[in-house]
Amino acid sequence: MKGILRNILLITLVVAIASCNAFKKNKPGKGLPDNGQLMGIAPVAKPNMERPNGMVYVPPGTFHLGPSDEDISFSYVTRNRQVSIPGFWMDATEITNNEYRQFVTWVRDSLAYKILFGQGINKPDDTTAVDWKKVRTIKWDKATIEKLNELNLAPDNRLFGKVEIDPDKLVYRVEFFDLNNAAKRENMGVPRKNFIVRRDQKVYPDTLVWMRDFTYSYNEPMTRRYFAHPSFGNYPVVGITWKQAEAFANWRTRYMNNYLERKKFATDGEYRLPTEAEWEYAARGNRTGSMFGWGNYYLRNKKGCLLANFKPGRGNYAEDGGFYTVRADAYWPNEYGLYNMSGNVAEWTSSLYYEGAYNFMNDLSPDIRYDAADSDKPRDKRKVVRGGSWKDIQYFLQASTRTYEYQDTAKSYIGFRCVVDLTPRTKR
Repeated sequence: MKGILRNILLITLVVAIASCNAFKKNKPGKGLPDNGQLMGIAPVAKPNMERPNGMVYVPPGTFHLGPSDEDISFSYVTRNRQVSIPGFWMDATEITNNEYRQFVTWVRDSLAYKILFGQGINKPDDTTAVDWKKVRTIKWDKATIEKLNELNLAPDNRLFGKVEIDPDKLVYRVEFFDLNNAAKRENMGVPRKNFIVRRDQKVYPDTLVWMRDFTYSYNEPMTRRYFAHPSFGNYPVVGITWKQAEAFANWRTRYMNNYLERKKFATDGEYRLPTEAEWEYAARGNRTGSMFGWGNYYLRNKKGCLLANFKPGRGNYAEDGGFYTVRADAYWPNEYGLYNMSGNVAEWTSSLYYEGAYNFMNDLSPDIRYDAADSDKPRDKRKVVRGGSWKDIQYFLQASTRTYEYQDTAKSYIGFRCVVDLTPRTKR
């Protein structure tokens, strides 16, 4: 009897070891054992996307979208309703001048490469791949800049004859697959190429917004210095249209994916602007019924210190410590670790502004989107802007207050931050 049991245990152990070895063979890039069994095939790439730099995780949850207090304007465009939001990663701060300058520099370098080592930048169908090892050898001295004729200011646009790069020629080619349009039933069976969107987008911020936004007001120093001077490097970038913010997110995804593919990692989520509902959920900081991320009613703490950068009183811009904008990480973060979700600069979202949107949006990750063409009506180009800014009164700082701006318009008080959806993992 003991011999029989011993043999059964031995057979069981051999089968277990064989099974383990079979599963061990089922690794990315390895062949499957030909044993007639369903073993499954794992992707070749390694699932090892690191935590996104400068981002914090906003966990999934349910909250009441809409006003936490009475609608003082009686506009009825923010009706309260309960919705659920999946988890996502969000930039802890607004995108700063330094971070946006990385995008501008990347565009400049890629165009310079095509001029110095390729066929130039004036060919519309040019698909020259940029060799970034060669790019790093470029010395940005006077002699090199003078060679970039296609990228430089025309002689009659120069001050004192100084050769400089023309900001209007810094153009990024946006490319993406329009999933929203491809998912429509009427588009089933339509060739894939019909949903690939390609467009050129100028990337340099509109620095003249500091003067254009305020009539009979002296703001020339901000126009000259805000994006160019290193002292403003960690301040939120402004003068960015919605289209430029979308282009930045598109580039950020491309930049990340190029790195992941080189390291043979799986490409993960795509950077994008947050939806209106995601933005409000994050801004509330797990305080679903509060007007602000820090609580209700009051904009000062117990010591009398203001909790955000806005316009307290009538024209008293300096009382909160910032005459214009302040550093992107100023003041205290909310419970999720997000800075300046109220005040400093208002922020673009991906959502179309429609007055009655809350009445028909889904209660599961609600959103309404429309990628308006240049030829569309102005009404179709309105994008939701949230959070209020350094020049706004208290009302616009509320998490539920919604307003809009046109997608091709830049302002000195509107910036943005990105979100990304990453695949859940047991370790992060």
